[in-house]
Amino acid sequence: MKLYLHYLSLHMKTIMQYKGSFWMTSFGQLLNALSALAVVWILMGRFGQVEGYSAGEVFLCFGTVNMAFALAELFFRGFDAFAGTVRTGEFDRILVRPRNEIFQVLVSKLELTRWVRILEGAVVLLVGIGICGIRWSGVRVLGLVFLLLGGTAYFAGLFLIYAAFCFFTLEGLEFMNILTEGGKEFGAYPLAIYGKGMLAAFTFVLPMACFQYYPFLYLTGRSADPWLLLTPACCFLFLLPCYVFWRFGVRRYKSSGS
Repeated sequence: MKLYLHYLSLHMKTIMQYKGSFWMTSFGQLLNALSALAVVWILMGRFGQVEGYSAGEVFLCFGTVNMAFALAELFFRGFDAFAGTVRTGEFDRILVRPRNEIFQVLVSKLELTRWVRILEGAVVLLVGIGICGIRWSGVRVLGLVFLLLGGTAYFAGLFLIYAAFCFFTLEGLEFMNILTEGGKEFGAYPLAIYGKGMLAAFTFVLPMACFQYYPFLYLTGRSADPWLLLTPACCFLFLLPCYVFWRFGVRRYKSSGS
């Protein structure tokens, strides 16, 4: 942890050398996030609900997914940008260093400008909470924190899969953006509105529903089962096959020769 904090400090010092660039990039991230929010806001303002789900419940989903994705981008961006590491031969250096290769990739790139997306997601989440009138308790607060952590783990797992594919292709596969960027947009609404088949796929194949949908059934009073607050644990279990695929790629890695 001490070494990680040291890397974080170095990244902070680096970006603060160009403060204007940092704030302009942050502002650009904010505009990008607000454009996605505007679509949801206009839709809910026009129709009031989507498949029986109120505006407050939609804002809860939007805020949760966007916060989780922004946290994953902030701390796990090194995997999302891993194609360049393989293509330039930088991964050769990583392998001969004494530290674990996952840790080195993890700290190679931290997108600190994503803080505005986290802030935007938090604001939308609070608005949704206010509209839904959720009666908070210690269990519900812990459940909310747990689902945000689970969502971060879910997107981090997708970034890890994306990086593992780079061992075989040398380039990132664009179809993964369907699951990352596309998943963020897809998850702006309760997953049940897409039908039982999609809900099952995002429960048993990709566990997005385990942090985005099931916990909110309890938080919003649609279910009286408090065990639903534990479903984000599946997102942490999802990291295991992602890690296995990563190790599979590392064992078959051949230098690009750059």
